[in-house]
Amino acid sequence: MKDVAKEAGVSLGTVSNVFNGQAVGESYRLKVEEAARKLGYRLNGSARALKTNQTDSIALLMPSIKHPFFAALTDEITDCLMKHGYRNNLMITNFDPEAERKCIELVMQHKIDGIIGLTYHPDLVIDEGLPFVSIDRHFSAGIPCVSSDNFGGGQLAAEKLIALGCRNLLFFRIGSDIYGEVNKRESGFESICRSRNIKYNSIVLNDSETEAPFYAYLRSRIRDGVSDYDGIFCNSDQLAVHVVSFLRSEGLRVPEDVQVIGYDGIRSFYTDKVICSTIVQPIRQMAEAAVDLILNKDLSAAPALVSLPVRYEPGGTTKDSKPE
Repeated sequence: MKDVAKEAGVSLGTVSNVFNGQAVGESYRLKVEEAARKLGYRLNGSARALKTNQTDSIALLMPSIKHPFFAALTDEITDCLMKHGYRNNLMITNFDPEAERKCIELVMQHKIDGIIGLTYHPDLVIDEGLPFVSIDRHFSAGIPCVSSDNFGGGQLAAEKLIALGCRNLLFFRIGSDIYGEVNKRESGFESICRSRNIKYNSIVLNDSETEAPFYAYLRSRIRDGVSDYDGIFCNSDQLAVHVVSFLRSEGLRVPEDVQVIGYDGIRSFYTDKVICSTIVQPIRQMAEAAVDLILNKDLSAAPALVSLPVRYEPGGTTKDSKPE
């Protein structure tokens, strides 16, 4: 750093401020950066972390990146962290509660600056001194939760199906038995059905179960090629695609006979179009909110919940979709 200061013609303190991201005049910053490039200077991250007690890295706990929503959220969070000069230490837990606990222990051992986590451990304990931002799940005061407006999304799905002529609706969910923001999709859906006097039913299966019970129920409600239900809301796009495939295998037309709406806003790798009619989560905004919160030094003043607005997009499984 002394060599860089001499080459740039500035003080050692100015060099330190530039390397540590502190505010300096633009002309001084350019001189220091040019001198560093000329001398081949590289910041020793390990030494800097020991001195500042900051690693400029955030751990991201994800259950999987095979699921398109998890993959998209991981990508956006990584990009947001990089824009702030932080690294993403990605940890995949494969929905294993014990893996989640071990990941948190590793974070604390390596003094990583904080965690953004989408977790499923029913009894997960977060140390009070560990900065933690949760996705879709409440823990306690001081641990903010970032989510989309799941209740509003459920309402929007029901409203769209009703507006498109559906009069007997069904909600289908496969998910964790840990209560989180995602559960509000069902509540929002049911609230609209009740307020509009629309017939509805809800079927919720645990993650450990298969879709077989739901398909058996649907099959029992199909008579002479006609389904009792003309509108189905699924709690994920992935599930909606499976349901559409099942309905067509039973001889029903989608969307002519049964209309289906999913949730997430997943897009095709090839066309960038949504894979079904869907409630679109604001993934970029969720990532930005989570990163802004985790980089805030005082989470005690952070909101308990950041709930971001969703929107509807037709994608071929409802009657308002444009023909291909």
